[in-house]
Amino acid sequence: MIENLIAIIAGIALLVWSADRFVIGAAATAQHLKVSPLVIGLVIMGFGTSAPELMVSSLAAWEGSPAIGIGNAIGSNIANIALVLGATAIILPIGVRSEILRREFPLLLLVTGACGLMLLDHSLDRLDGAILLLSLLLLMVWLVQSSKRDGQNKPFSTEVAAEISDETPQQFSLREAMLWTFTGLIVLLLSSRLIVWAAVEIAHVFEISELIIGLTVIAIGTSLPELAASITAARKHEHDMAIGNIIGSNLFNTLGVLALPGLIAPGMIDPSLLSRDFLVMAALTLLLFLMATLLKGRSISIGNRSVTQKAIGRIEGGVLLTCFFGYLVLLYRQIS
Repeated sequence: MIENLIAIIAGIALLVWSADRFVIGAAATAQHLKVSPLVIGLVIMGFGTSAPELMVSSLAAWEGSPAIGIGNAIGSNIANIALVLGATAIILPIGVRSEILRREFPLLLLVTGACGLMLLDHSLDRLDGAILLLSLLLLMVWLVQSSKRDGQNKPFSTEVAAEISDETPQQFSLREAMLWTFTGLIVLLLSSRLIVWAAVEIAHVFEISELIIGLTVIAIGTSLPELAASITAARKHEHDMAIGNIIGSNLFNTLGVLALPGLIAPGMIDPSLLSRDFLVMAALTLLLFLMATLLKGRSISIGNRSVTQKAIGRIEGGVLLTCFFGYLVLLYRQIS
C-alpha cells in the first residue's frame, strides 16, 4: 500500500515535470520551424496543460480501466474551477474581460451541456468519442481563425501567444529542442503508466471504484500544471491568462480527454458519474459564469496600470474552495 502511494506521488511529480519539458521543447521546436506564435500559444500550450490528463486517460483506457480516464476528465474540470481558480482568487483577484463573458464562457457552457446530453444513455461509445474529438478539432480551427481575424480573442489572443512564445528559451538549438520534446513525451508515457498501475492497485486494496480514484487523487494530481500556471499568471497580473487557462483546459478535458476512453475502450459508464459528478461539474461551470457576470467592478492591477474591471475575488475564491472540499466530503461519505 505504501509503495502504491509513493508510486502515485512520484508519478504525478514526474508527470508535471515532463509536461513542462514537453511544452518547452515543443514550443522551441516550433519556433525553429517558423511556426506562428499564435499556433504555439493555442495548440502547443493548450495541449501541454492537458497533456497529463490526455496521457493518463488514454493509458488507463488502453489497459482496461476506462473509468479512471473518465473520472480524470470530469474530476480535473471540477478541480480546475473549484480548487485551482478558488486558490488563485484567494491569492489575488482575477479580472474577467467582457470578451471572455461573451465568447469563451458561453462556449464552455454549450460544450458542457452537449456532453451531458450525450451521456444520458449512460454509455460512452466510439461514436461519442469521435464526435467529441471532431468537435475539439473544429473548435481549434475556429479559435485560430477568430484570433487571426480580430486579434482580441482572449484567452487565445495573439498577444498572449506572443508572450508565451517570448518566454520560450531562445538558446535551444533545434536538436536540443527536439531532444527535450522527445524526453518529455517518453517520461509522460512512463509516469502515466506508473500512476495508472498504482491507482488500480489502491482501488483494489480499498475496494473502491476506479472512478473514485480518477475523480480524486489522479484528477487533483493532473491539475497541478493548471494550478501553477494560474497562480503564476495572477501574480504577473495576466488575468486573461489565469482564467483563460482554466476555460481552455476544461474545453480540452471535455472534448479531448473524455473522448479517449470512448474511442479506446467504449462501454457503459457508472450511473453515479452523471447523477453526481457531472452535475457538480456543470453546476460549478454555471456558478463561475454567474460569478463573473454578476460581479461588480473592482480595482485590479493589469501590468503597471490599475483599472476597474469585473473580478473574481477572495470571497468568490473561498466559495469555490468550499464547494471543492464539500464535494470531497460527499465522495468520502458515499464510499465509507
